[in-house]
Amino acid sequence: MTDTEVLRYTAFSVDPNGGNPAGVVLDASGLDDAAMLEIAAGLGYSETAFLTAPPEGLGGQEGRSFTTRYFSPKAEVPFCGHATIATAVALGERIGPGELLLATPAGTVPVSVTAEDGRLRATLTSVEPHTEEIGDADLTEALAALDWPRADLDPAFPPRIAYAGARHLVLGAATRARLADLDYDFARLEALMHRLDLTTVQLVHRAGPAEFHVRDPFPVGGVVEDPATGAAAAAFGAYARELGLVPAGAELTLHQGADMGRPGVLTVELREGDARVRVSGTAVSIT
Repeated sequence: MTDTEVLRYTAFSVDPNGGNPAGVVLDASGLDDAAMLEIAAGLGYSETAFLTAPPEGLGGQEGRSFTTRYFSPKAEVPFCGHATIATAVALGERIGPGELLLATPAGTVPVSVTAEDGRLRATLTSVEPHTEEIGDADLTEALAALDWPRADLDPAFPPRIAYAGARHLVLGAATRARLADLDYDFARLEALMHRLDLTTVQLVHRAGPAEFHVRDPFPVGGVVEDPATGAAAAAFGAYARELGLVPAGAELTLHQGADMGRPGVLTVELREGDARVRVSGTAVSIT
């Protein structure tokens, strides 16, 4: 592992002090699962992405297709949006803008890298999303772990579990102040999330027709909160469209990380006739 190059990028920000830091290993061919987990734990970021050769038959352009795995400090996760954006920008800096194709544990994820105003911007296309209801007892337990009274929920946002590569519980906060005041029972929420196979809890407050503030507790990953969560953004886009909270074709802006002192911006694109969700953002190297 001493010869393994580990890159550090922050995604969904042009400021190294903003967004969500991710580790990126562009050549993980010599690493086994234990080594990848050790690197991720040593970095301490919410996720690190590890790239190896693509599986046979994946397709895509030669030299621009990869197998991609994601590890939190505690375990492997099926998909991570911010580490995908960070990886795509890192690749764009080395092999140029263009189309990438990633074989992830959640499925095949196309990523487009473009140059805009002298910076690289990456857009991932999620796997097919879906939502499901959460049982009342599980919702009660989630609210108890968060120390949120039911009256603090926004009735326009029915609690749901949303998926676009990973599972997230979506809860709407009635006020921005409710969202800003996050002080939860780490162990209690972690236990519930393991039982429901959740990656994060996506806490949302609507600031405008297409503008939202979000926060993502991430105890199952070994961190209190994820600063900018691309997988949850994709899941939320699918959720918002399915429940008619936004048009079938829309561009949403999600602000995340400001309450942690790491502001970032995630763009979510919904297209009519395509169930998949696109999430885009910038990334910058952390030196």
